[in-house]
Amino acid sequence: MPVSHPLLSRKPARTAPAIALLPPAQDILLNQTRVHEASGPARRTFAMWLAAQTDGPIIWVSPPWGQDPLHADGVAAWIDPARLVFVSPKRPEDLLWTMEEVLRSGAVALCVADLPNLPTLTHVRRMHLAAETGAQLAGPLPLGLLLTPGDGGAPGVETRWHLRAAHRGAEERWRLERLRARTAPRKRWDVTRAPGARSAAIKTA
Repeated sequence: MPVSHPLLSRKPARTAPAIALLPPAQDILLNQTRVHEASGPARRTFAMWLAAQTDGPIIWVSPPWGQDPLHADGVAAWIDPARLVFVSPKRPEDLLWTMEEVLRSGAVALCVADLPNLPTLTHVRRMHLAAETGAQLAGPLPLGLLLTPGDGGAPGVETRWHLRAAHRGAEERWRLERLRARTAPRKRWDVTRAPGARSAAIKTA
């Protein structure tokens, strides 16, 4: 009996494990064992949304210079601040090396790198490979998130997002944009959170 080519198979393609950024919305996904990018004035809020969908400690890599530290009260609006483990390498070249090693270890579900500059394609590829290696260990499936200045543009990332605040009175609002994804089109959403709420609501813009 002839064997059909995998590309011609009627079986559905295997879905990669992913994290829903703001459930119950299921079209805003970030694949695990990959590296993603978030830019925009509210990029750290994006990181908090993602962190809220994971368990365990979160490694936050950032330089000890030129960065405003996270505000504990702001973090507490989304996650327990005690989950954050801060790592601040003294040398700029060690920022991405640290994230690579964290992903390779498979010790945490999320590693965030708050960067002053864009990484190179070689750096991003190395981090993808490191995350794939970490996924083979007994711990959680690792995911890397790069927070980049301006409008971002890190080459080789799995997805690229942009988030900015658009608050109105007491209601918190954000404009979320998916600028790039390997398997999904560009899209934007309005995100709202009522005063005192612990989660945000999504609607298509």
